Amino acid sequence: MSQFILPDLQACLLCEDVRQEASGQHTLVGILGVIPAPMVPIGFFKLCLWTRWCGGTGVFTQQSSILTPEDDSPIATSEVQFELPTLETHATNVHVFGGLQFHKHGIYTVEIKIDEELRFRFPLPVIEVGGTEVA
Repeated sequence: MSQFILPDLQACLLCEDVRQEASGQHTLVGILGVIPAPMVPIGFFKLCLWTRWCGGTGVFTQQSSILTPEDDSPIATSEVQFELPTLETHATNVHVFGGLQFHKHGIYTVEIKIDEELRFRFPLPVIEVGGTEVA
């Protein structure tokens, strides 16, 4: 019987798209650290959360969410199960959040949990930027 070891989050990026190449490698498109929004609501056809896990063994469920600035409700959630059979393996997960609407400016939060345990959180600012004025 194999030993259960909770994995480490090696990397996590929010982007506009993840493409799988013929070689099996991933290409991340439009990596986001901030969302500039001249007006709200601002919508996205999709956003992707790319994660890589290593250093663990067992079967896990990753839950990912994007939370409103007040953290009172998620605007997007996704869940995927994955397995790490040995300490030498890694798992790459891509969560696709479709049809997202950010209804106001502010600091949204991206959360990543493993089996309901919070493993990582980072801010996702939706900031007001100057729009174009028509004279």
